[in-house]
Amino acid sequence: MTEALDADVIIIGSGAGGGTLARALAPSGVSILVLERGDYLPREPANWQAEEVFGAHRYHTRERWRDSAGHTFHPITGYHVGGNTKLYGAAVLRRRVEDFHARQHVDGSTPNWPIGYAELRPFYDEAERWYYAHGLAGADPTEPPRDAYAWPPFAHEPYIAEVAQRLQALGLHPFALPLALHWDAARPQHSPCIRCDSCDGFPCLLHAKGDAETCGIAPALLHANVRLLTRIRALRLHTDVNGSQVTSVDTDSPAGARRYHARVVVVAAGAVNTAALLLASANTRHPRGLGNGSDQLGRNYMCHLNSACIAIDPRRRNPTVFQKTLAINDFYHTSNRADFPYPLGHIQNLGKVTPAVLKAQRPAMPWPLARWAAQHSVDWWLTTEDLPRADNRVSLDADGGIRLHYQPTNEAAHRRLVADWKNILKRLGYTLVFTQRMGIEAVAHQVGTARFGNDPAHNVLDTDCKSHELDNLYVVDASFMPSIAAVNPSLTIMANALRVGAHLRQRFAQGDWHVEVKNG
Repeated sequence: MTEALDADVIIIGSGAGGGTLARALAPSGVSILVLERGDYLPREPANWQAEEVFGAHRYHTRERWRDSAGHTFHPITGYHVGGNTKLYGAAVLRRRVEDFHARQHVDGSTPNWPIGYAELRPFYDEAERWYYAHGLAGADPTEPPRDAYAWPPFAHEPYIAEVAQRLQALGLHPFALPLALHWDAARPQHSPCIRCDSCDGFPCLLHAKGDAETCGIAPALLHANVRLLTRIRALRLHTDVNGSQVTSVDTDSPAGARRYHARVVVVAAGAVNTAALLLASANTRHPRGLGNGSDQLGRNYMCHLNSACIAIDPRRRNPTVFQKTLAINDFYHTSNRADFPYPLGHIQNLGKVTPAVLKAQRPAMPWPLARWAAQHSVDWWLTTEDLPRADNRVSLDADGGIRLHYQPTNEAAHRRLVADWKNILKRLGYTLVFTQRMGIEAVAHQVGTARFGNDPAHNVLDTDCKSHELDNLYVVDASFMPSIAAVNPSLTIMANALRVGAHLRQRFAQGDWHVEVKNG
C-alpha cells in the first residue's frame, strides 16, 4: 500500500458486530477507525413516544428497498451509532448446542457450522459480561452448558409470575428470559434501568440498554487509538491490482466524498447492507462482487419467522409495567407430536403493549378499545427458524438500489407453533388471542449473506470470518451465519466479533501487518 494510512483497521458499521469488535481491539494499541453511516441516536422525549417510534418510524431509515417482484417497501431498520441494538428488545440467548449441527426441519435441513458451541462458549461468557446479561443458568432445559450469569435474572412482576406458575402446571418449563440491561436489583436507586414500559423496540432515553453504543463504542473510544466518524457511508471497497487485498474504502458524507486507507477492513453493516457493499465493489478481479468467487455472496439470506401475539382475558386486568421477563423453549427441538417430529421454535414475552402502542400499530382502532385491550392483555413473540436457500438473496438493481428476494421456509412449523400456543393460552383463560405475522420489511434478524465455512467453493468467508479470496477483508455482522436458529441472533454476533477480535490481535502480534500490538 503506497497511500498514507488512515488507520490500521477500518470497521464499517458500529452495531453488535462492529461495536463489539472495536472494543475488543481497542486495548491492543492498533489504530482503529469506525465508519458509521448514521449518527448518534438523539436523546429526546420522542424516544419513549409510541406514536413516534412505531407509528412514524422516527428512528428507521426512509430508504426503500425492492422485493423480488420489484415492489418497494420500507425496511424496519435504522442507521445509528450502535446499529439496530439501539432499538432491540435486549433478549440475549445463546444458540443451543444442536444449533451448530445439521438439524432436520419440515422444509429441509440446516447446514453444519465449521465451529461448535465449545469454540464460542468463552466468547459468549465475555459478551454477556460486557452487555450486562441477566439470567439464571440451568432454568432453560434446552440451554447449552454454561457457568452462572454475572447478574441475576429480572424478577417477574406478580401477574407474569402467576402466568409462569400456570404454565408449569401444564407441564411446561418457563424460564427467566436473559436480558441485556444495566440493572442492579440490590441497588435499584443507582441503576440506569427503571424497568419501564418503553424498552422493547424503543430507544432507551436513560442509556440503560446493553446496546453496542454504550457497551461497545463508548468503552472503545476511551482509548486514544480509536476514532469514530459518523454520517459516513461506505460506497465501495478497492483492491490492489492482484485483487488479493483491500486497499481503500470510498465513502460519501454531508462533507463530500473521501477515500480511506487501512491495513485491514472489517465490514459490519448488517447482512443486507454488507452484501450490497461487497456486490457494489466488483472489479475485474472480482467481477461478481468482492470475494464472490463462490457466487454465494448475498445468497442464503435468512430472517426469523416471527409473529406477535396478544392474549386477552376479559375478566382480569394485567397491571404489569415491565413484562418482557418470561420465555418458553418446550417446542424448540420438537413439536412433541408423533405426526410432526420437527422443531417449532421459541416463545418469549413482548414488552407490555400499551394503548399508545396499539394505536400506533392500528390507527383506526378507537381509543376506548385500545385501552381496554391493553389493560387485559399479556403479550408474546413467537419465533421459528428460517432455512438457508440460495434463491433468498440480496442483489443490486441497475440504479444500485437493494433488492431483497425472499420466500420464508418452515411456515408449516410456524403455523403449528402459533396454533399450539393459542390453545395453551386459551387453556389459561385467554379467550381472545390475536396474532400478527411479520412481513418482509421486518429485517431486524437478518443473517446469512456471506456465510463462513472451510470450502471456498461454497462459502464467502473462512472460519475466522476472513474472505477466502482477500487476505485483509473480514465480516463480523450476522452475514457469517450458515443458519439462524430460533433464538435472537444478537448475542451470537457479539460473541463471534470477540472471537474474530482475538484472531486479529494474534495476526497483528505475529507481524502480519507490521504493527506493534500491546498485550493489555
